[in-house]
Amino acid sequence: MTLRNKVVVVTGAARGVGRYVATSFAREGCRLAIPEIDAERMASTAGELRDLGAEVLTATADVSNEAEVGTFMDHVFDHYGRLDVLVNNAGVVSHRHWGVHWPPVREMEWSFWQTVIDTNLGGVFLCTKHALRYMRAAGAGHVLNIWGGFSRKVVGNPDSIGVAAYSVSKVAVRKFTQFLAEEEREAGICVLIVSPGGAMASEDAPDDVKARYPGPELIGNRFILAAEAGMELTGEVVDLDASGRLVAVNPDW
Repeated sequence: MTLRNKVVVVTGAARGVGRYVATSFAREGCRLAIPEIDAERMASTAGELRDLGAEVLTATADVSNEAEVGTFMDHVFDHYGRLDVLVNNAGVVSHRHWGVHWPPVREMEWSFWQTVIDTNLGGVFLCTKHALRYMRAAGAGHVLNIWGGFSRKVVGNPDSIGVAAYSVSKVAVRKFTQFLAEEEREAGICVLIVSPGGAMASEDAPDDVKARYPGPELIGNRFILAAEAGMELTGEVVDLDASGRLVAVNPDW
């Protein structure tokens, strides 16, 4: 268990993908830090993680608020004395396969667009910026962003209506990952964008969606392997191959 006692920050860990990922790291013996805007759900998830024997630091924080993010990352370092892995999971997600439809661009309020971009892209930027100073001081670290969006096959057909804001944010995160990887290569910080494995139904999904889609267990050990990945993969989109190895992939988007 090479990750034992490492400090892992998972944003948006109160539910869904983030909750599954945080639980996976807890089972590896990691120490967790989870910033969340939903204090009640955060407390519930933290209790589950502590039941697994994990030490958990929590704070109510909005990833799109720089002051709150900076304070949280300082608190993580002050409490644990290190910061090894950052999982940028928090996001506003378009769940078309759940029957949730966002408006097309022509009808979308600027505030809605801005909330999606500020959270999905701005949150990745802010959390990464404030985690990097501690990783750079240690000469090591892993920043794990999350793959998502829609392939070129979807763009232009009816399934693409209402997903512009989400997809644009995820394409931007992919480019951010590539540029950041080069900036931090000499510091020994590995930056990856991780595929969760496909569409899924979280605990908040309607029952009919849960019947048609797998749950977050679809993720498997992807994030654990990514947190152990070598610098040869930095800047890549990674997923599991048929044998369960973490490999670089080139998604069609």
